[in-house]
Amino acid sequence: MLTRRTIIGAAAAAPALLGFGRAGALTSERLFSFGVASGDPTPNGVVLWTRLAARPLAGDGGMGAARVPVRWEIYDDDSGRHLVRAGDAVAEPAWGHSVHVEVSGLQSGRPYWYRFIAGGEASAIGRTRTAPARHALPERLRFCFGSCQKYEDGQFGAWANTVAEDPDLIVFLGDYIYEEDPSVGTPRVHLNPAPVDLDGYRVRYATYRLDPLLQAAHAVAPWIVTWDDHEVINDYADLADQHNSDPAVMARRRAAAYQAYYEFMPLRAYSRPHGPDMRLYRTLDWGRLAQFQVLDDRQYRSPRGCQSHVRGEMSVSVVKDCPDLHDPKASILGMPQEKWLLDTLSGTKARWNILTQQTQITPYPRRDPAHPDGPADMQTVDTWQGYQASRNRIFARWQDANVSNPLVIGGDIHAFVASDISYRGKALAPCFVGGSITTQAGDKLLVQNTADLPAYRFARNDVRGYGRIDVTPTQCDVAFRALRNPLDARTEAYDLTKYVVEDRRPRMQAA
Repeated sequence: MLTRRTIIGAAAAAPALLGFGRAGALTSERLFSFGVASGDPTPNGVVLWTRLAARPLAGDGGMGAARVPVRWEIYDDDSGRHLVRAGDAVAEPAWGHSVHVEVSGLQSGRPYWYRFIAGGEASAIGRTRTAPARHALPERLRFCFGSCQKYEDGQFGAWANTVAEDPDLIVFLGDYIYEEDPSVGTPRVHLNPAPVDLDGYRVRYATYRLDPLLQAAHAVAPWIVTWDDHEVINDYADLADQHNSDPAVMARRRAAAYQAYYEFMPLRAYSRPHGPDMRLYRTLDWGRLAQFQVLDDRQYRSPRGCQSHVRGEMSVSVVKDCPDLHDPKASILGMPQEKWLLDTLSGTKARWNILTQQTQITPYPRRDPAHPDGPADMQTVDTWQGYQASRNRIFARWQDANVSNPLVIGGDIHAFVASDISYRGKALAPCFVGGSITTQAGDKLLVQNTADLPAYRFARNDVRGYGRIDVTPTQCDVAFRALRNPLDARTEAYDLTKYVVEDRRPRMQAA
C-alpha cells in the first residue's frame, strides 16, 4: 500500500510546501533522486516522466549501459489505493535512463496521481491533470508561469510559492539552466565547468533537479515547457553563437544540449531530438477555454541584423536601427514555424489564445547603455525587436483573422513587465512578462526606457518572482507574484501588481 510522502530535506523547511502531501520532492530511494514530473496534458492523457540515477551527479547517472525495466502506476486518488492504469517502460541508456510515458485512456478534466517502480524501489507520488474535453468550456484554468532560474543567483523559493498556488498547469518559458562556468561568491555555485558535451549538460541539469523545491513544483501539476538561449549558450541564433564560432562545433554542442533537455523534460516522443534538431513548437488546448501556442524562437531564427558575422568576431545585442531589422525575409521563428503559427491562429476556436514564448514582444526602443541620457534610438537584435517584420506578421494575423482574445506571456528579460500591443492603430493584445525565478536584472535602464512608452503599463526588475493567471470565459486575472527574499528558500510571495483582461477587450485594466 502506498503512503503519502512529504517533502524532506530543504523542502521540509518551506511552509508553502508542508501542506502538499500528495507528492514528495525528494525521497530516500536510490534510483529516483530527480523525483517525478508530468507534462503536455490532453483530454485523455498526459506524459509521465522520471529519470533513474544511482549517482545523480555522474554523466551517466551511475547507471552504466544496462536497460532498466520501469513500472508506472496511475491512481484516481492521493491515497494510492485505487489503481486505474499501469504499464511497463524501459529506461534506455542512450537517453540517460529517462522515461517518458505517454498515457492515454484517462478521463478528461480531472486530477490523477502516479508513481514509478524500478529495482524494487518506488518513486515519490506525483499529481497530474488531464485537459478538459475538446468541446468543454471549463469555469477556470489557473496557471503559473516563470523563466530564468539561474541556480547561482538564489534559492528556488518561487517554486515553493507556486506549489501553494495549487495550479492546474505550470508554464516554463526558458533558461531552465545556465551554461556558464561556476561563479565565485554567489549564493550557490554550479557544480561542473561550462557544459559543452552531453555529460556536461546532464550534470548541469542534475544540479538543478536535485533541488527539492523545483522537484515539488514538477510533482504538483503538469508542465508546458519551451527553451530560450541558456539551455545551450547565451544569445545563440540557429548555429551561430555570440562569437560566430565554427557552425560544426556549435551543431555538436547544440545536439548535446538538446538531448539533455529532452532527457530532463516531460515531453512527448515527437520532441525527441535528432542530432541538433528538436521539434518543440506545438499547441496545447484547454477545452474551448484556452489554447497555448508554444514557440521556439532560437533554433530556426535568421542571423542577427546590423553586423558583419565575421568568424570569431563578437556579436552585439544592442544596435542602431538598420534595414536588416525590417527585412521581410528575416524570421525569429524560421519560416516553417512561422507558417505553422499563422495557420494555427487562423484556425483556433479557443476563447483565449495564449502566445507562449520566451521574451518581450511589445516594441521596445531603448537608450544606449553607454549614454543613458541620450535618445531611445537603439534596438535589441536578440529579441523580437530584431525581427520586426516577423513580429508584424503575427500582429496582422491576429487582426485579420479576428483571433479571439490573444494574450502573450514571456520571460527572458529578468523583469516584470505589463504592456499593451497595438497594430495599425488598434489595440490587439496584452503582454505579461513574469519576472525571473532567480536571475538578476541586466537592463539597468528598463524603468527609464519604458516610462517614455505609452504601451508600457508596468516595469520592475528589482524583484524576482513569477506570474499567475486565472482564466475564465469572461476574463483573465493576472498577478505578478514577487518574492520578499530570493535568497531564502522559505520566502513568501506577494502581489506586486494585478491586472484584469476582459473578454473581447484587449487592453488590460488595473485590478
